[in-house]
Amino acid sequence: MKGSRSWLALCTLHGVASLVLWASPAALAQALVWRSADWAQRPWTPWTSAWVHLNAPHLVGNLLALGVLAAIGWRLRPSRAATLAWALSWPLLQLSLLLWPLIGYAVGLSGVLHAGVAVLAVCLLLDGPKALRPWGLLLASGLLFKLWLERGWSAPVVWDPGGQMSVVRAAHLGGAAWGALLGALGVGWGRWRARRTGG
Repeated sequence: MKGSRSWLALCTLHGVASLVLWASPAALAQALVWRSADWAQRPWTPWTSAWVHLNAPHLVGNLLALGVLAAIGWRLRPSRAATLAWALSWPLLQLSLLLWPLIGYAVGLSGVLHAGVAVLAVCLLLDGPKALRPWGLLLASGLLFKLWLERGWSAPVVWDPGGQMSVVRAAHLGGAAWGALLGALGVGWGRWRARRTGG
């Protein structure tokens, strides 16, 4: 992994946009929500829906998790390829929710955060310094265990009585899957370019 500040820039974008939308009129936020029935008429929503949060605990929880990803990024400085993999996972995970017809809409950063963790885990495992690979294994194991507990493939949406909101577990699954796939492709692309240039 070669250091870049792009990961921190993407973390900043997600954090600032989420806070700005939280302080904005509700009508604006609703216009930015991804809905399975009409997203093609509102093609910006696969990106913007991640910044919409339903209540304060939803927002705070996601911002705290985003802060952890930013702190890891500050320490590791993931490559531009890793950041690109994370950025591409962002709309793709939202569109993958079309595989579950019962999901009418999805908001919040949680799917994007799962994608970010998956990208970091794969990049550490495949391209990180040898001393950091156990951390990649730890990240990957923790993420896989969480996904197994959630079983988003069979329980794509569940009601969270504590947060008083529906949790779209399929977004966590989709984010992790796209993050892992695109993170691995980014590592492969980097190796191919290095071989071509003799680096």
